Order: sequence, then structure tokens, then C-alpha cells
Amino acid sequence: MITFNRRKQDILKKDDKSSIGEWDEPIRKLCSKINSKENYYTLSSCSGRIVLLKNLEKKQPGMFVFRSHEKINFAELKKILMDYPGKEAIIFKQEQPILHVACKTLEDAQKMLSAAHVAGFKHSGIMNIAENRIVLEIIGSEQLSLPIYDKKILVDDDFLKILVKESNKRLEIGWEKIKKLERAL
Repeated sequence: MITFNRRKQDILKKDDKSSIGEWDEPIRKLCSKINSKENYYTLSSCSGRIVLLKNLEKKQPGMFVFRSHEKINFAELKKILMDYPGKEAIIFKQEQPILHVACKTLEDAQKMLSAAHVAGFKHSGIMNIAENRIVLEIIGSEQLSLPIYDKKILVDDDFLKILVKESNKRLEIGWEKIKKLERAL
């Protein structure tokens, strides 16, 4: 049987398998802080992002038209949509922060979950109870998703400007929750 500590060592030694190959800057300190604690380690994380996805039935390589873990601007979004050569429809998504944390005991999980709730991650909870670890999903609620392109841009420039402004605001709210959770730990 693999112990919690051994599994933690194995996980933290592995290369980052995310598409960007490293932690997003806004969540880096929080992940480091969690991983420095004896009874916790991170399994995956995202500080929130804005993406344009081909509207495909299932995940597959090449589905991302655009991806950013930073705020975007109207001109950038408009150019991407104007230059898009594909035939597939595109979905615009602003996604919330998400973090998966392995906890050694149920009591540890309850402490982390309590801190997450206080920081504003209200939809967080225990995702899995397995041999020698409990996995929490800490997730924000700031998200948008809508079709934006289908052979042409589906909305006017005024709507795109509102979408950019609102998406950037929601990213900032998520980043502030990340900072609150870091301070709470």
C-alpha cells in the first residue's frame, strides 16, 4: 500500500502535464503554499482562463482556437475571430479557478474546505475518497459560456466589448479568491 507521503513525493516530482507546462502565475503561490504543508498536495490547478473552443462533440487535439490565463482586450478578440479560417462553430468561455487538492485525513479535508468556503469558493467539496487520500475540488463560480461564431461572428462589437469587460472582471474576482485562500492558509 502506497502511503500518503510517498504518493505526495511521487506526484510533486513529476513534470507538469498541463498544456502550458507550468502553474498559472496567479495560482503559483497558493499551490506552493499547499504543497509545503505536510498533509496536503495539489493534483491540478487553473487560475481561470478565457478560451475560444471549436464546438466539437468531444475533446480532441486542436480544439483550442485561443487560450489565455490573462485578461484580454477587444482588439485581440476581434482579430482572432476575424482571422479564424475554420468551418467549425466557436464557443467563448471564461472559466473559473479550479484546484484539486489531496488531503491526508478527513479532518484535513474539512479544514481546507472551510478555508476555501471562507475565501469565496462556495461550490467546493469532497470529490473523491480513496485509499490513503481525500481529494477536494476547490472551484469558483465565475464563468461565462456562449456561442460566438458560426461561419460569421454572431454578436456585434458592442456585445464583444461587454463580453471582454465582464470576462476580465470575473478573472479578477477569481484571482482575489485565490489570494484570500492563500492568506487563510
